[in-house]
Amino acid sequence: MAKTNAPAKEKLSFPKKFVLFFKNLGLRIGGSFKDMYSELKKVTWPTRKEMINYTLVVLAFMLVMGVVIGLLDGGAAWLVSAIIGT
Repeated sequence: MAKTNAPAKEKLSFPKKFVLFFKNLGLRIGGSFKDMYSELKKVTWPTRKEMINYTLVVLAFMLVMGVVIGLLDGGAAWLVSAIIGT
């Protein structure tokens, strides 16, 4: 087995780890926002017309599904009342 010349990791005590956590917390949070901003610049945003079309499709789908679920619910209620006999 070959030996490596890498320096051994220093074992940090709990108080040092605690201080380092809060010392680097701001850098980690700031880095996250920086990464998020750079990713958002890559997004291809839809045009106003595309957004209106997408919205109308979603609303139409919701209306259709509401009717379907309503019919299923009414049918199930009718079936249960027919079985119970009320």
